[in-house]
Parts: sequence; C-alpha cells; structure tokens
Amino acid sequence: MQETPKANRLHIAIFGRRNAGKSSLINALTNQEIALVSEVPGTTTDPVFKAMEILPVGPCMIIDTAGIDDVGLLGELRIRKTREILNQADLALLVVDPEAGVTSFEWKLKAAIEDKKLPLIGVLNKADLGAEGTASYEALLGLPLLPVSALTGAGMERLKEQIIHLAPVDFEEPHILGDLVSPGDLCVLVVPIDLAAPKGRLILPQVQTLRDLLDCDAMGLVVKERELREALARLQQPPRLVVTDSQAFLKVAADTPPGVMLTSFSILFARYKGDLQELVRGARAVESLRPGDRVLIAEACTHHRLADDIGRVQIPRWLRQYVGGDLQFHWSSGVGYPDGLEEYKLVVHCGGCMINRRQMLYRIQQARERGVPIVNYGVLLAFVHGILERALQPFPLALMALRGEC
Repeated sequence: MQETPKANRLHIAIFGRRNAGKSSLINALTNQEIALVSEVPGTTTDPVFKAMEILPVGPCMIIDTAGIDDVGLLGELRIRKTREILNQADLALLVVDPEAGVTSFEWKLKAAIEDKKLPLIGVLNKADLGAEGTASYEALLGLPLLPVSALTGAGMERLKEQIIHLAPVDFEEPHILGDLVSPGDLCVLVVPIDLAAPKGRLILPQVQTLRDLLDCDAMGLVVKERELREALARLQQPPRLVVTDSQAFLKVAADTPPGVMLTSFSILFARYKGDLQELVRGARAVESLRPGDRVLIAEACTHHRLADDIGRVQIPRWLRQYVGGDLQFHWSSGVGYPDGLEEYKLVVHCGGCMINRRQMLYRIQQARERGVPIVNYGVLLAFVHGILERALQPFPLALMALRGEC
C-alpha cells in the first residue's frame, strides 16, 4: 500500500476552523500520531499529506489543512492554500467544533465545496463534550453532521463507512493503455535511461505503464532506443503498440514500421491524467505563435535540472526553431500558475505524473477559462517533429481534434 503513488490515491481533504480538531481527527482516523496537535490556534500552517488505507476503498491520501478562520497576512495566504486543496480533493470532510458553533466560515466553505461538486461529509467533533446541539447545527449549516470524538475514537468506524459510501466510483484514473490492448498482446516500451531518474530506477510513468500492461494480461518488451530496430526484427509478428519517451520520438518513429501503432508515454499520460483532445488543440495553437510572444512552461513538481533539461532547454529550442524567432519564456513549478495567466499565448505543461487527474483537469480548465491554449510536453514534441498525427492513431477523437474536426 505504501508503494502506491500519491497521484493514484483517493484524496480526502479535512477542512474546518482553527482548533476544530482537524489534526486530532486525522490521528484518530488513521490510528497514528501523524498530525501535529496543539491547543495553540493555527498549529497547522500548510496542507499536510498523509498516505493511509481505508478498506475497502484502498489507498488514500489524507490532507490536513490550515484553519479557514486564520488571521493576518500570513493567515490569508494559508486560507488561500487551503482553498486550493479543493482543486485536487476527491472528497471533503467539514469539521464543526460544538464549542464554536456554525458561522459564516462554515457556510462559505460548504458553498465552495458544493461549487466544486465534491462529495461532502459533515463532522461534529468533540462528541465527548456532548452532542446535544447537533440538530441545531445541522439546521444552520444545511448538512447532516456525524458526531465523533477524536479523543475517545467514538464515531470513527461510522466515519470510515461514510467515506466508503461517498467515495466517487470513478476516482481511480482510467487505464493508461489497458483499453488499447487485449490479453496476450505485446507492446514494446522504448525507455531511454533518463538521467533525471534516481540511479538504478526508471521514471514513474514508465513503471506505471508497464504495470498497467501486466494488470491487463498483456506483455511488455522494454528496450532502449538504440535497441528498438533489432528487437522488432527478432519478433515473429509485429507488436500491438510501440510506446516511446518523447525525447526519442524521431528515432523511434523512423525505426517503427508504418503498420505498427506508435505513441508516447507523455501522450498516454495526457489522456490518463487530463484531457487529451484539449491538449491536442493546444498543439495546433503553436502554428499561431509569433516571435516575441509569451510562453509559460508549467511543471507540477520540482526536480533537479539537467544540462539539457526538457522544460528549460529542449522545448524552448524546438519552439524557437518552429516559430523562426525568439519567444519570451517563463517557468513555474508547483500546484499553481503565476498571476497574469491570460497574458500568455501558450501554456506548455509537464506530463503531470506527480499530481492527480482532478488537479490536472483543473489546471487545464484554468487555462481554458482565460482563453490560453494549453499543451503538454509529449504532445508538443510530437507536433513540432511532425509526427503527432501518427502518434494519435490509437485515439480517434484526439486525431479529429488535431484535424479541426471537433
């Protein structure tokens, strides 16, 4: 369970005012002392993530947040971070403190959660102090409240049952490529040894793709880009699909017979994590770029930069060559975009392997709302190399989007 990637877990966010007992509730729910608890208001300052498992839901990510009534300049920043968690949560718990009652803080947060269409569980904490006012609080908030006690553990099993009951049936992301293969099919995965990966390991999308193949009773042959031609020659029949790292697209396309479907890990993850059709439309927007235009390269995580980093070096180089002039590049890392997103002509996003699907869809939606085309690394590289149409053969709707037919 601990090996399940963060992005593949059900994300359960805990919200409430300072000292409502959110951290204590998490400790009781997980039966571990994982969240810092103090009587001092505002102990939790930034969202805290904790991996656990709730049977039969499976692996979950519990998110402890700062109080929604925090004060001061730093308090405003903490509240903003708390609200941003709504963009990656699959389910929300709103914790009410019976000693403080229900106020506009709870009403506004409930409205924000409902606006995101998130499943919501109301929790009345500190039931050991008495739950006589539960009905009145429910009437004020317009939400059923489940009495629990983080101190004694009362109500925790019922809370887990509610989480299981309300967990979205589709919170698990779709297959990476399982719907493209049948049991017994062979896929060739072209995996250059990525210098950004820890020594002795592959990068996460490659590992997840191979695991998805095995889960679907298909077979995977893993080779480096220099070995692809020989590997294909040794096969008695062509593979169902060849999947390559985007940085080896040109060589792999040249070595893969025309009758064999070809795509990339990044294109697979564009569909797995977000909206492939929208990202393909973003690739078409590259044709409208002109020298001097502003381009944002957005990464959802931070990592060690290499001398020939794909986001800092390769993509700017390819775009300059395609446009025939210089562009104004800006970079951002983390879960948010910089201010002034509407000033950019294009957002080039990473593959999103370290965030969940809900968060990636939200980031795509943010760009769409501001009228800014968005594309991801792999889709962009296939486009500028002139092989995107071939790489989209397994995905008819995305191919139609590339041709402007939908």
